[in-house]
Amino acid sequence: MKLALFDLDNTLLAGDSDYEWAQFLIDRGVLDRERYEARNREFYDQYKAGTLDIYEFLDFQLKPLAQHPRATLDAWHADYMKSRIMPMIRDKARELVARHRDETRVLITATNSFVTAPIAREFGIEHLIATDPEQRDGRFTGGVQGLPCFREGKVTRLEAWLAERGESIKSVIKSTFYSDSHNDLPLLEQVSHPVAVDPDAALRAQAEARGWPVLSLG
Repeated sequence: MKLALFDLDNTLLAGDSDYEWAQFLIDRGVLDRERYEARNREFYDQYKAGTLDIYEFLDFQLKPLAQHPRATLDAWHADYMKSRIMPMIRDKARELVARHRDETRVLITATNSFVTAPIAREFGIEHLIATDPEQRDGRFTGGVQGLPCFREGKVTRLEAWLAERGESIKSVIKSTFYSDSHNDLPLLEQVSHPVAVDPDAALRAQAEARGWPVLSLG
């Protein structure tokens, strides 16, 4: 197996899908602007700084899913894809994904699978490893199912996914991972071909020190 792994937010997308989903709900009046907007920005800044408490954030991000029927959420998501996500998809990102068409392609992201599954399909990426919202009787509960796909959790979740296929990160012929964030250093250190994409300052410094390629999709 040759494995091509792609982070999503600020890597394939010119923006953050998690942040934009909350802003989309605020702009539609689903979430109260005064209560949610500053908190959404605070969590985003914590992520960039490497200080995010993932469970605190997921409590904020997943609870609104539990307050609405799935059909309503899906209708909102279709509008969100058109208005927020499609403008963030760059031609160079599509070309990058296409260059790995003969490999096993995986979108691996901390953002929850409700938000990201349609984005993976838009890119034509066959597999998704994401943080999974808990569901019961066809509705979201507002909780998280299993281990969040974040920092070291990305490594654990990928290893579990590969084990189901009789593989491991070390056993695949070639493994490439594209990411913009220092939060992904645990997984970047595990693959045979780490690539920094429009990296934040901390990841850029690590990439330069370690001789990793630095790529821009801008």
